[in-house]
Amino acid sequence: MARTRTRKATMVAAGMLALTMVAACGKTEPSTGGKGGTAGAANANANVNATGFPIVKEPIKLTFFASKSASNLGNWNETAMWQEYKKMTNIDVDFQLVPVDALTEKRNLAFASGNLPDAFHTARLSSVDLANYGSQGLLIPLNDLIDKYAPNLKQIMNKYPEVKKALTMPDGKIYSFPTLQDPDFLSGIIGSQMWINKTFLDKLGMKVPETTDDLYNYLVAVKTKDPNGNGKADEVPFAAVGISTIYDQLKGAWGLGNRGNMHPRVDIDPATNKLRFIPADPRHKEVLQYLNRLHKEGLFYKDVLTVNGNDVNAIYPQGVVGTAIGLNPNATIPGVTGHVGVGALKGPHGDRIFSRARSFMILPGGFAISKSNKHPEATVRWVDYFYSDEGNKLFRLGVKDVSYVEKDGKVDWVDALKKDQSQIGKYVTWAGGWYPSMDRQKYVLASENAPENLKVSEEIKPFYPKEVWPEFTFSTAEVAEFKALETDIVKYVNEMAAKFVTGAASFDEWDSYVATLKKMGLDRYMSIYEAAYKRYQSN
Repeated sequence: MARTRTRKATMVAAGMLALTMVAACGKTEPSTGGKGGTAGAANANANVNATGFPIVKEPIKLTFFASKSASNLGNWNETAMWQEYKKMTNIDVDFQLVPVDALTEKRNLAFASGNLPDAFHTARLSSVDLANYGSQGLLIPLNDLIDKYAPNLKQIMNKYPEVKKALTMPDGKIYSFPTLQDPDFLSGIIGSQMWINKTFLDKLGMKVPETTDDLYNYLVAVKTKDPNGNGKADEVPFAAVGISTIYDQLKGAWGLGNRGNMHPRVDIDPATNKLRFIPADPRHKEVLQYLNRLHKEGLFYKDVLTVNGNDVNAIYPQGVVGTAIGLNPNATIPGVTGHVGVGALKGPHGDRIFSRARSFMILPGGFAISKSNKHPEATVRWVDYFYSDEGNKLFRLGVKDVSYVEKDGKVDWVDALKKDQSQIGKYVTWAGGWYPSMDRQKYVLASENAPENLKVSEEIKPFYPKEVWPEFTFSTAEVAEFKALETDIVKYVNEMAAKFVTGAASFDEWDSYVATLKKMGLDRYMSIYEAAYKRYQSN
């Protein structure tokens, strides 16, 4: 099996390299700002107002590829906020929406077909994607355009040099606008939290868990002591959605994930101060053994591998959920109250790290412009507005007195949306995340700003990693091989994690599992990672 995986990785890498070479040979250099271009490009540039609104003198139409989460209602092309921005800018955007579950497939098809939209919005483009498609000429470099037409992002990059550092690819070019959070808004950066049923705790005479043993003891008590008092064994100790989320939440209790979760499988080994591949570390085995114990004793909800968020949300109102990881149920599920946040837990060796930490630079590729775009200057001005205070206000809240009201400097939803927040998606489109903007806490009327979220975020702060890595960048020479190796290695790691946790594989197979990783090219994978890490350090 190991040899098959290695051959497969080599073939994929070779195929991707060949694709890159063919694309590079046949590509046309994209415009980066209309300099020395055709008469058409010059006319398009002349149509752009350098500042203010409208962005263009004569109306233009653009087509954007965009992903749409299940929590995002309605057609973006009819959303009040986008209709308002169309009037402000003179730019009519046709959002070609794809379901988030099909995002990767549809995005890859769009790049492979050559039939490109003008831009990719909320398409979750990683640094690997940006380096790959940028080097092929499918995405245009934005350095000069940002310098001339993006004063808001430029100001952010000057204030926070790490943003420019993370956006700049090894070829020195920037191909995207990022997804950012206000660096001071920790609750917004963290997002989902671990929630525990305070009513159950009180009934059981227990406190909010501080250690992994505390959590285990609480889960057992929920299963065996009928804390909802209905005489039935219907309580769900841990309504976990898959293994990866709970693993990422808990691994810090074993000292893993000490550079945050933007790199969920790589951190720094404190014993050597060198990069560590977490899934091959003995403490990774210990975390899986802990999860295996929870699974074996029936402390998860149904089949942990197949449960989804909708399944969990459906049982919350029944008053049976003991613990879950996700959005604040008090703020997001009607009729649900009494759940409190759980901070970073201490593990068996005394470690206490909030390992699900993220950088405020959530994603480098919130927005990118394709080579097919005939109006790159106008497009850059269009997206840059959302990095300003006013632009983020429009994006998060929509149109004043239509979706929100403002009084004495404070904002809130209109009464109709306060009564039925499920309709917010008809007015704004931020649900699901990964958008090009920089969120300000004062405009976030969502669960991240709820008192319970702010409280647990403050409790987490002392255990937040001192350094949280953003995504690293990979050179053209590295990207195809790295992506091929990562695809196979991560798939195998995830498959084996599921087997270890559910008991389908014995922990006696651990040494064989680690040996297989080596045969699959783990050392080569980590050497490429090391080069990217050194590049990050030296930028």
